[in-house]
Amino acid sequence: MPREFPIGLTPPDWLVRNLRAQPAPVNRPAMVRAALAMALPLAIGLAVDRPAYGALASMGALNGVLSDTAAAYRIRVPTIAIPQLFGAVGITFGTLVYGHGWVAVAAVTGVALVSGMISTIGAVASVSGLVLLLTCVVGAGLPMPGEWWIAPLLMSGGGLLVLVLALLAWPLRSGVPERTAVADTYRAVAELLTAVGGGTQAYDDARHAVTQSLNQSYDTVLAHRARHHGRSPELTRLLAQLNAITAVVEAAPAAHLSGTPLPPEVPEAVRHLASAVETGSPGPTGLQLPDPTTETTRAVDHALRHAAEVVAAPDVDPRGIDDRLGRPAALGIRTARAARNVALSAASWRYGLRLALCIGLAQALVSLIPVPRSYWVALTITFVLKPDFGSVFSRALLRALGTVAGLVIAAAVLSQVPRGWADVPALLLLAPLIPALTPRGYGYQTAAITPVILLLSDVLNREGTALLLPRLVDSLLGCAIALVAGYLLWPESWHTRVGDRLADAVEETARYVEAAFGPNPVDPPARARMRRRLYRDLSTIRTEFQRALTEPPPTGRRAAAWWPLVVAVERIVDATTAARVQVRYGAARPSEAEVTQVSRQLRELAAGVREAETLYAVRTDLTGPADSVLEPLRQEVAAARAIASPH
Repeated sequence: MPREFPIGLTPPDWLVRNLRAQPAPVNRPAMVRAALAMALPLAIGLAVDRPAYGALASMGALNGVLSDTAAAYRIRVPTIAIPQLFGAVGITFGTLVYGHGWVAVAAVTGVALVSGMISTIGAVASVSGLVLLLTCVVGAGLPMPGEWWIAPLLMSGGGLLVLVLALLAWPLRSGVPERTAVADTYRAVAELLTAVGGGTQAYDDARHAVTQSLNQSYDTVLAHRARHHGRSPELTRLLAQLNAITAVVEAAPAAHLSGTPLPPEVPEAVRHLASAVETGSPGPTGLQLPDPTTETTRAVDHALRHAAEVVAAPDVDPRGIDDRLGRPAALGIRTARAARNVALSAASWRYGLRLALCIGLAQALVSLIPVPRSYWVALTITFVLKPDFGSVFSRALLRALGTVAGLVIAAAVLSQVPRGWADVPALLLLAPLIPALTPRGYGYQTAAITPVILLLSDVLNREGTALLLPRLVDSLLGCAIALVAGYLLWPESWHTRVGDRLADAVEETARYVEAAFGPNPVDPPARARMRRRLYRDLSTIRTEFQRALTEPPPTGRRAAAWWPLVVAVERIVDATTAARVQVRYGAARPSEAEVTQVSRQLRELAAGVREAETLYAVRTDLTGPADSVLEPLRQEVAAARAIASPH
């Protein structure tokens, strides 16, 4: 019988969360692309007696592999191509300042500021900023072979090779990733309907999974839709199917508040629709649903039958489809808007300055103290100091552990594999580990990337196992700088990143309540967009809280104390949606005084969240008719007010 650990030897929760591998499916096509895209350039370089050129192209392919995260082919083009353009700029700039002492330090620090600021725009911009700084650091710290233009050409070519391989199946699989994403959303909704009337935790988890799936599906279907709007029947049909299942999601909270589970035929019908969506074949769906007996079951039945009609329809009129997230603006408008937001955003300046401070310290340190392969210090900081990728503390910890594990593999490769053509099969075996292990966690990704980088560096420098110890020292030094200058010196960063966002979400919830029940209610499409944006914001906040839970005290403990408030705000939105559904199906509208009272309490709650550093209970007085549709909402608002003080 195994003995339990003594209390003193039990690892803390934050450490267990950091080391736990995340469940993720194996992406075999991505593994094949990584192997071919990284091994082929090296093989060509060896064949023409230019191994250094091949290694540079393989490094560019590594950037492409790290950017190859999208499923839909339309999204793969910008997510892979745009970072390669930034990488070409970065390696060119770094090459031009190589060997110029303090000029190079100032230049790389300036690039770090720009990289950090543009990283706050969005996912593609974040990866582009990462690649921009990575390639600039490499160019400024490592002599490049040939003329100044060769390195950017080779690295961009390697990254674009990943894009070409990713697009080979587009003619055969056009539309398949989009249909799969929408079908997965239908299946997530089926799990939500299964959880209706059951345990609160199970329902909350299912609702969060639906929110994430809807976010991903809308992002996939709406990618570049400003250009395809009205001209792609397939995309229009998928968008109509997403809008239709959203109505089922809106009816679910009302059914859950009733406390009665739905008949099993209801979620099974949604799974049947998911299969029809995935195959893309229109036609009768043959649903067999029990007769509804209450207002809430009628709401679910009506929404589900409408979804079945949309799935079965062979054609959809694009003029009748409204985008529940808002149709994307033109590219020029979005670019100008993003540039303005970056220039005027305090958050973008704060993150840019943090990154520039750490990179500047690293570059200055290695300029004053001889450090072998000094550019690895700044590379480590670049990977670690990415708050949008996760907790800085967690990434520093996992970077150190992953580097140690990767060095063990690298030691075996560098000591046993002879230089030359033997590097090609070694790279064929190592490269697929990157897309295979990246979804498992940052430590696993680092362990996979480290031997690949060292193998390619050995082709450029021919130092063999002498690279191992400097790599470890530089990585630990970079982690230390990121922890001190990018984490410990900014103790308020967690609250400014999460507390303000949560306060904004509470204020948006107040506006949502007024839009649903106020004297001037907005039209249903606009209200649906408000609700989708609100749930998207709450999903982002939830992710930030989960990242904060991986940090040691006091940050992790503070996040755990605030966690119930996040759940409370989500339930407030659910209760508002449920009340709106009940009114639509015959319940009496709440009075204007009730609506005003609830929205005022929410705004006071938002002010308290924005100002408070710690939480403590506060009394609240929300009264109204017990039979009002807003009674569950008042209870949820009172519960939220009991968590956070407005003072």
